Amino acid sequence: MQHMTDVSQIDKWEVRRAFDRAARNYDAHSFLQREISDRLLERLDYLKLEPGLIVDAGCGTCYSLRCLAERFPRSSRLALDLSPAMLKEARGGSHWWKRALQGLKKPVVSYVCGDLEQLPIGTSKVDFVWSSLAFQWVVDLESTFRELHRVQRPGGAILFATFGPDTLKELREAFSMIDDRPHVSNFIDMHDIGDMLTHVGYQHPVMEMEHITLTYENLKGLMKDLKSIGAHNAASDRPRGMLGRQAWGRLENSYERYRIDGRLQATYEVVYGHAWVGDKSKLADGRQIVQFNIEQRRSAKGMK
Repeated sequence: MQHMTDVSQIDKWEVRRAFDRAARNYDAHSFLQREISDRLLERLDYLKLEPGLIVDAGCGTCYSLRCLAERFPRSSRLALDLSPAMLKEARGGSHWWKRALQGLKKPVVSYVCGDLEQLPIGTSKVDFVWSSLAFQWVVDLESTFRELHRVQRPGGAILFATFGPDTLKELREAFSMIDDRPHVSNFIDMHDIGDMLTHVGYQHPVMEMEHITLTYENLKGLMKDLKSIGAHNAASDRPRGMLGRQAWGRLENSYERYRIDGRLQATYEVVYGHAWVGDKSKLADGRQIVQFNIEQRRSAKGMK
């Protein structure tokens, strides 16, 4: 079991199945996700935004979207997630933030089941992209940024949180004492993420990082939390089946080295980032982009 896997090895449909299974009980276990969302919301205080259309990319059960609706009451909102069960829970759940969304007057929320790497959104339609803890589940993060940049208008912004390399480092190291298979993989460094943003056309990226540590009475508590939020091993080359009793005992013993003051430690490296959409008709170095529609020009001249 793991939280995320290497970017080139994600089995996207396993991700979808895991979140579909976890959707009903997700809110009871997603305290870390809500905490990170709240910390990401604080960063809005430093951005001047009046967005017409907001996309919550990887919205889950829409905790963040309720907060965004309060911050930008005149904005239209699109909740997008790969998991149809998560969207169903977002629309019909009983938590207060879901009731708040349902009770909001126009502009209404649109719920869309879709893939961040192939967005069902037209070019230059979106003013503000928000994403809290979704980018770790994509196959290719740079391609995802390129697709998000495509759908955004010039002058728009992206604000996101994802996990960095130290996330679940204790679990990764404990598993390394059992075998050399990818139970927990490395995550992308924030400097590499910043480079990706620039490479696809975003401007003035700002990256930050912090560590959050959760504690547990035992390893079963940690594993239960990960499973309950759909955070299980989605690598295409992941080990199949459950750990045997002997291997589980070795894993528990190995993890004991991370017990401090009677509690097991679990570290999360949280990476925050934001960037802006500039003039999309120019490259980052100032060169102009000129678009040629060969087929259209041939048709106008009666050519085949």
